[in-house]
Amino acid sequence: MSIVVTGASGKLGRHVVEQLLEKVPAGQVTAVVRSPEKVADLAERGVRVAVADYNAPETFDGLFTAGDKVLLISGNEFDKGRVRQHSVVIDAAKAAGVALLAYTSAPGSLTASLADDHRGTERALLDSGVPYVLLRNGWYHENYTENLAPVLEHGAVVAAAGEGRISTASRADYAAAAVAVLTGEGHENATYELGGDEAWSFAEYAAELSRQTGREIAYNAVTPEALTGILAGAGLPEPAAAMFADVDAAIAKGELVVDSGDLSRLAGRPTTPLSEAVAAALKD
Repeated sequence: MSIVVTGASGKLGRHVVEQLLEKVPAGQVTAVVRSPEKVADLAERGVRVAVADYNAPETFDGLFTAGDKVLLISGNEFDKGRVRQHSVVIDAAKAAGVALLAYTSAPGSLTASLADDHRGTERALLDSGVPYVLLRNGWYHENYTENLAPVLEHGAVVAAAGEGRISTASRADYAAAAVAVLTGEGHENATYELGGDEAWSFAEYAAELSRQTGREIAYNAVTPEALTGILAGAGLPEPAAAMFADVDAAIAKGELVVDSGDLSRLAGRPTTPLSEAVAAALKD
């Protein structure tokens, strides 16, 4: 029996594997990646590395064994049919008879187009009959703090979220929830709505940036159409720009406020405050 993490070289996957290694022997962890050189350090620590690709179903043949617990981290290739990609993993897990398949989904309240692939994957997973856990992850702090250069250059946070609030947490927080499910008991066929303990608005985010930088950072609220144009003008493909603007519109409607408390309960601690994420980003 192994704990298998797909997308293990990604930003969330890395956190999950590192936290698993604090709880179980390395030989019980399998990191599934497309590029093994990215996890050479994990292999040196005793983690089993398996090479597989969501776009190549045959690479998952025989990868899982009966009794495995699997974390399916959602793909980020929005133009390649993510439900089909994820179904490759689900089908392989079913064929092997895994004990549990956990999937990183999106909040159940989210109606933006970004959620469509997640809902489709959830349906495929439930239809498969595989014991499942839906980890409906909210947004990451890092979605906003990893690229502060334009914000600091222009002295403005630009978003189409109006006065809406959002319950973000760190990737490490979401990883802790996944690890709790993968190493614990009694999570079969459960759905967890995951988000940070404290919701915030973009005006509050701009104020926090102002406080920590000592500079005046404004919040410029724009329309979804205007944001689409701004993002496309910065080089983002227009479909992706429209998708992100759609998410902001959902935030404006309150769809990314998650107040279940599931994340801190699973992690066994309060979630990371936004102020800490901002401070860490400004040090980099």
